[in-house]
Parts: sequence; C-alpha cells; structure tokens
Amino acid sequence: MFELTLQLALILFAVALIAGFIDSIAGGGGLLTIPALMWAGLPPAAALGTNKLQACGGSFFASLYFVRKGMVDLRSMKLSLMCAFIGAAIGTIFVQMIDAELLELVLPFLILAIGCYFLFSKKISEDDRQQVLTPSVFAFTAALGVGLYDGFFGPGTGSFFALAFVSLAGFGLAKATAHAKLLNFATNIASLIFFLIGGQVVIVLGLIMLVGQSIGATLGSRLVVTKGVKVIKPLVVVMSFGMSLKLLWSQYM
Repeated sequence: MFELTLQLALILFAVALIAGFIDSIAGGGGLLTIPALMWAGLPPAAALGTNKLQACGGSFFASLYFVRKGMVDLRSMKLSLMCAFIGAAIGTIFVQMIDAELLELVLPFLILAIGCYFLFSKKISEDDRQQVLTPSVFAFTAALGVGLYDGFFGPGTGSFFALAFVSLAGFGLAKATAHAKLLNFATNIASLIFFLIGGQVVIVLGLIMLVGQSIGATLGSRLVVTKGVKVIKPLVVVMSFGMSLKLLWSQYM
C-alpha cells in the first residue's frame, strides 16, 4: 500500500526536477518519473495519472518561458493546440478500450528512427526552412496525430512533436523545441482531466513533483534559448536511443 513519507517526497521531488530539465530540452522525462512512481508503490494507472499532473507543471513553465522570450506566437498556434488537446482526449479514452500491444512492439523502433534522424540529418539547424505543410494542415495531421498518441501511450511525445515541427513546419531546432513543449502542455492537460475523472491521480504527490518539474523545466528552457542546437541535438539523440533501449528491455528481458 502506498504511503507518502518525507523521504519519499524528497526523492520524487528530485527525480521530477531532473526529469523536467531533460524533458524541456529533448523530451523523455517520463522515463524517469513513471518508473520512480511505480517504485514508490503506485499502481500503473495511478502512476500514469500522477505523472500527468506533475508533467503539466514542467510543460507549462517551459512553455511560459518560451512565450516570454518571443519564441512562440500563441495566436498562430491556436488551431494546433486545440487539435493536440482533442487528440490526447480521444487517445486517453481509447487506451481504456483497445489493446496497446502492437504499439508497444513498434514504438522502440519509431523512437530509434527519430534519434537517427536528429543524428544524421543535415536539415537540423537553428535556421527555419521551407515548410511542407500549412499551419492548418499541420494542426489536423501532426498535432492531432501526436496528441492522439500521447493520450493513448505517451513515451517520446516531445520528440515526435519536435520532429514534426522540423520536418513538416520547417522550424529551426530551438523554435521547434519551444513549440513542441507548448503542444505537449495541451496534451498533458487533456490526459490529466480524464485521469482525474477516473480517480487515478495522487494529488498531493503530484503537486510536490510538479514543483520540482517546474524548476527543472525553467532551467532547461534557458539552455534551449542560450545554447540552441548545441545542447538540444545531442540530448534528443541520447534520449531517443535511451527510450528505445528501455522499451526493448522491458519487452524482451
């Protein structure tokens, strides 16, 4: 049975801080927080729900920092935010009805492909390039699709959003990371609502970790603004390979 002690709260606060720092730059913070919550004694559903609460803090403060620095134009993102939110809501409903086993098998290789793209692609830079999709088409395809995935499964959502902005919207890497975090905040909120309705959130613990996430995310966001591609690209590659290995290990070992 789960019991929140001061020592456990401090440990999970520290984990959330580190995860928030990493997540604001490259995504994948859930690789740290979800196992930590399950180690603390939470059932899987409660771990996922509580993780969404603390993740909302990190994605909110990272997004806020990027908006204040002028890296994100909120008005141009309204449609994508709405589509990402709706997609995540639908995904959260579907995950309760559909077997995710096939996605579990395919996901490590998808995330590995993202890592390889960021590692080898010559398109990855600070400069914007020609967009492939208009903002409206991007919203109804990439934003909706990745939002659906985040509600349904979740790992690597930030990396999927960043990849979409780089390859489809023509954004430079720092700008793509900033916009990815904004959409990730929308998907986190959507999923959190449904987890709260289902009673799968340990609110006190989630709020403690939310503070840690917020601090880490603010620190990581500053690095994105000051260092850009120099820090984002290697960390995205490392996190993508790390996520792939962890998912493969959990399936086959």
